[in-house]
Amino acid sequence: MQIGELKSKFSEVIERVKQGEKIVVSYGKSKRNVAVIVPYDEYKATNAVRIGLLEGKASYEFAEDFDMTGEELVGK
Repeated sequence: MQIGELKSKFSEVIERVKQGEKIVVSYGKSKRNVAVIVPYDEYKATNAVRIGLLEGKASYEFAEDFDMTGEELVGK
């Protein structure tokens, strides 16, 4: 969907997204895809912090004076 169409049909697009549809947004004369609008629940599920992803492949140690929350560590 081109930016202009998205702007003119924004409410309709949001309703489609609420129903589970993904909308690809394109930009410019070349119609290059620049974004995808997805339902929030789907976005949230794919961006969860995965614990143990490198289990058995890597190790780590934190210094005793390390003072950072898990969210700060992963950049949220």
